[in-house]
Amino acid sequence: MKAIVYDNYGSPDVLDLREIDKPQVKNSEVLVRVHAASANPYDWHFMRGEPYFMRMMTGLRAPKANGLGADVAGHVEAAGDNVTRLRPGDEVYGEVAESGWGTFAEYICAPEDWLEPKPTNLTFEQAAAVPLAGVTALQGLRDHGKLQTGQHVLVVGASGGVGTLAVQIAKSLGAEVTGVCSTRNVDLVRSLGADQVVDYTQEDFAQAGQRYDLIFQLAGTRSASGCRRALAPEGTLVLGSGSGGGRLLGPVGRIARALMLSPFVGQKLVPFIAKKNKEDLQLLRELIEAGDVTPLIDRTYPLSETPEAIGYLEQGHARGKVVVTV
Repeated sequence: MKAIVYDNYGSPDVLDLREIDKPQVKNSEVLVRVHAASANPYDWHFMRGEPYFMRMMTGLRAPKANGLGADVAGHVEAAGDNVTRLRPGDEVYGEVAESGWGTFAEYICAPEDWLEPKPTNLTFEQAAAVPLAGVTALQGLRDHGKLQTGQHVLVVGASGGVGTLAVQIAKSLGAEVTGVCSTRNVDLVRSLGADQVVDYTQEDFAQAGQRYDLIFQLAGTRSASGCRRALAPEGTLVLGSGSGGGRLLGPVGRIARALMLSPFVGQKLVPFIAKKNKEDLQLLRELIEAGDVTPLIDRTYPLSETPEAIGYLEQGHARGKVVVTV
């Protein structure tokens, strides 16, 4: 089968389309014929081995695992003897990469609990855009932000892969939503259901005088102290990621400072990393099939152009998700 492989850290040029062995399904796994996979910041960080502290886990001089890609949508081609929920022919989606070969490949094996039936009203390309971004948005808002009906939430990075889903999920949870984005994305974010939109090139949300019950920071370099100026006295700042910080620590330094500050202020400062969750994929499917959430795709690329897809995503200007078709 064909798959994207990389042997060294570096720019997208290190990614190579190669012929490799087709994976062999184990007893509790399914073999998925991949139709589409989406790119995440995860991919370019692993490709470059940056921030450098990551290399203690991924390999100091060269990557231990040679594949990229976490999100997948496709159909089950074979099922192991212990698989009970899924059958050959089922259309599925999920986040499956953990080590070894990723989803930028013609086939992937994964435990059945990492996959769910694909939303019936989505194409494979749309379905591949959902898992990691959707679970991140859902867990950030509901579990870590404790978002309640009627609360005011600010989504920083509202036009990105997670942000476009976060705006819609927050609305489905009954929140009043303000999105932060650049000028060219104002109309887009408003079309997703945002009640207000802040153009960060024209206005500083931290200086505008509005206070929010929850700020979900998905982009930018603003410190926790800076975000707190726009946070209600007992509000919550959820730090999903963000940019900057240099090659050594990246945004981790800013997040660590927020953790150290949190015990000394009345507001909650909460960093988090999303976790695979079958029930959350089920809920996302229900929201999508009900018409409450629709994934947004900026661009699609064929498997052979995965380096271009990841290079485009790395520029930081994608509106919604970047998808690779297989």
